[in-house]
Amino acid sequence: MTVTYDKYYQTENLFGEPYPELLEFFNKYPNNGKILDLGCGQGRDSIPLARLGFDVTGIDNSKVGIEQMNQIAKTENLKLNGIIADIFEFDNFAVYDFVLLDSMFHFAKNDRKKETEFIKRIVSKIKKGCLLIFCIQDTRKKVETLKVTIDFDDKLDRIEDKKFKYVFEESGHKSESDYRMLVVRK
Repeated sequence: MTVTYDKYYQTENLFGEPYPELLEFFNKYPNNGKILDLGCGQGRDSIPLARLGFDVTGIDNSKVGIEQMNQIAKTENLKLNGIIADIFEFDNFAVYDFVLLDSMFHFAKNDRKKETEFIKRIVSKIKKGCLLIFCIQDTRKKVETLKVTIDFDDKLDRIEDKKFKYVFEESGHKSESDYRMLVVRK
């Protein structure tokens, strides 16, 4: 079952600010490049990455989220284009220098096969030198499943494996989750 976030995205900036660790990582690449942000939502990552000078394409199935992101991009004249689409149907990975998958995979029993096959398809289609960035909740099963999935291809070099905390605050409620950022290069 596909979850639609349109009703949730009536709250602007629903998921808050991007992870500082993610922005620190991208600050290491001053020559910028083209980023594909799959499952970009309202642009929590896409907007600040475009502000850093990257040319960003964000894809999400939420019309509300994409419209909010595109409005900010237009207002700020950013190199950012949001597309309403199913990320699992996207196939033009070879034109990007970076592919970002932030909180996209949960590897639940019913979705595991679809998600792992999608990761393998991305890896097979990205160009040599492309960086694939995963931000995932750091539970043992999720991280293990992701590592097994990306380790299928010995042409991938793991260049970063960073643990961090994600703090989410909404309406006086605050929660903290362990997260992991895994980065591989083809």
